[in-house]
Amino acid sequence: MKVLIVRLSSMGDIVHTLPLAANARAGGATVGWLIDRQYAGLLEGNPSLAHVFLADTRGWRRNPFSPAHWQEVMRLRRSLKDFAPDATVDVQGLWKSALLARMAGAPVVSFSAAARREPSSAVLVSTGIGLARDAVHVVDQNSSLLAPLGLPIARTAPDARYLLAGESPPASAFLGTLPSPFALYHPGAARAEKTWPVEKYAELASRLERDLGLFPVVSWGPGDEDRAALLSARLPEAPKIPPLDFRGLARVIAGASLFVAGDTGPVHLADALGVPALALFGPDAHRRNIPERNRPYRGAAMGYDQTASVETVARKALDLVRNADKINDAR
Repeated sequence: MKVLIVRLSSMGDIVHTLPLAANARAGGATVGWLIDRQYAGLLEGNPSLAHVFLADTRGWRRNPFSPAHWQEVMRLRRSLKDFAPDATVDVQGLWKSALLARMAGAPVVSFSAAARREPSSAVLVSTGIGLARDAVHVVDQNSSLLAPLGLPIARTAPDARYLLAGESPPASAFLGTLPSPFALYHPGAARAEKTWPVEKYAELASRLERDLGLFPVVSWGPGDEDRAALLSARLPEAPKIPPLDFRGLARVIAGASLFVAGDTGPVHLADALGVPALALFGPDAHRRNIPERNRPYRGAAMGYDQTASVETVARKALDLVRNADKINDAR
């Protein structure tokens, strides 16, 4: 059986789809994945995948009448047809993902209308799956899409350690400048309401440096520049990670003893790399995508509001690091 997965973006959502690919491969399927070009590096070296197909959805939307873009779409369509999947699994649940899924020419398995972000796109789905009551976490929701294909679920923890197999000279050079142990603090998030105050990140970093000897390092990504600059101003001794590709970012994260962030993609990548990851989820968050679900890794999550004390977060961080040390000692 050949299975094509369609999950175009973004970082955390791609990480949460990794078990679907791993289970499909373990069940004997040949697996392809259609992903947006800007996130392709997240799948580089993934042993579950036989083929990775790239879509430039941003470029196509910016200039939908470009002949060059239409040629790209036609080339992608031919590539998908040549792969000839027996089934296509649309994990994203959008019009764009459903349209691309149909291009492969195979029956499309996806979420039913009630479980989709764009419900009307369900008209393009051949087999719609509703959410089971016990499928609370997004990993379980995604993996449920394999049921109509008769593929069993044996793995539930996202594992991105394949990203560590190759070399990343920029990441290695940066790691060579850091004392050990160190902690990464990622103050940015896609939306302002998902962020913990920068001054509290700074206080937490200072406290954990004092109590655990964790040297602070500022993590950031596209769109996080302003908050990263604010945190750097409060922690002048803390370097910022340099611009890195996904493999380089994974190498730096993997070297950390702790990763602290809001509800943002890098915290899920950290957890999938086996790094103690503390996700600070705001008061409107729920258990759909907290990283503690991803055990046997060592992630955890805690809710906060804007008045949550640094002391409370520090206690949780201390527990995470100490438990990780105990696990490492046992090994």
